[in-house]
Amino acid sequence: MRIIDYFPKDLVDSMNGQEMKIRLGNGSLFQLIGSENIDSIMGTNPRIVVFSEYALQNPSAWHYLSPILKVNGGTAIFISTPRGKNHFYDLFNYAKTQPDEWFSERLTIENTGVLSKADVDKEIAEGMSEELAMQEYYVSFDRGVEGSYYGKLIDKMRLDNRITRIIYDPRHPVSTFWDLGYGDDTSIIFAQDVGNEFRIIDYYENHGEGIPHYIKILQSKEYIYGTHYLPHDAGSGSLHSGMTLQKVIYDLGLKTVVLPRDDVEPGIEAARSLLTTCFIDETKCARLVKCLEHYRKRYNEATQNYSDKPFHDWSSHGSDSFRYCAMARQIYGKASNGLSPDRINDMRKRNLGY
Repeated sequence: MRIIDYFPKDLVDSMNGQEMKIRLGNGSLFQLIGSENIDSIMGTNPRIVVFSEYALQNPSAWHYLSPILKVNGGTAIFISTPRGKNHFYDLFNYAKTQPDEWFSERLTIENTGVLSKADVDKEIAEGMSEELAMQEYYVSFDRGVEGSYYGKLIDKMRLDNRITRIIYDPRHPVSTFWDLGYGDDTSIIFAQDVGNEFRIIDYYENHGEGIPHYIKILQSKEYIYGTHYLPHDAGSGSLHSGMTLQKVIYDLGLKTVVLPRDDVEPGIEAARSLLTTCFIDETKCARLVKCLEHYRKRYNEATQNYSDKPFHDWSSHGSDSFRYCAMARQIYGKASNGLSPDRINDMRKRNLGY
């Protein structure tokens, strides 16, 4: 049955297919909204919100809706299969510690009996990866996101204790690496070279703000800055101020470098390489770690496989700023100037073991 078929016709006052709204005769409203468009939920006044496949949604949507539901005495329901240890994993674990306010339940095929182990084994034999089977049928958070670029590398970082507490060292300058969002999220990575270690000590991300906001964020921190690495469009676009980001930062007396336009694939390989050696602060960069863990390939329904192109969602912004960070180190750091196809293949073999 379609969703609209569940509503008795004599209770429905009007329907709007384009806005996916069903208004009832008593004034109540049922609406489907995509959480990627945060602005679309501003000004709403819900009593019940259902997040379907929450692990794939923008976690900021819940942050906007939570205060409204508290005022209304409302209810939120989160339904999802895991996608690694992202925001859904955190929420599920939190809910388990708050039994008086939250109900949580994890149901595998062993609990539901919908499928047998033999059914799952058959799907694996027919081509489904064991990783995906564990995720979909056994509700495994331990497996990486299917199609993830960096999931296994993040797991290795945790095992190596390289996602840990990192203290800012004022003896070394802090470099920043930006991903610009015009009408979208902007993300900034703060990092230091300390001896032979590359340490990512802080991360900031926001939505719909102009250049002055991000400059204030930089100024509000205690860091002594070195170079600010900006994406290629920093010299031509603007964040609602009429000036380029490069010009604004330059006028403040800060050193900037605009990165050349890059292809995504070399940047991803550079990011994979950096993840094998760098350190990331577990608290200040928690959002960045979630972005990197969730960042994945686009799935092609027609060919039933993953393409070489990334899927754009909430995790893209932090992952893009990390990719720019890795490329900046490849170009301006200790590594060689640029990545040849042979170099990319060598990095793949070293980072991923194939």
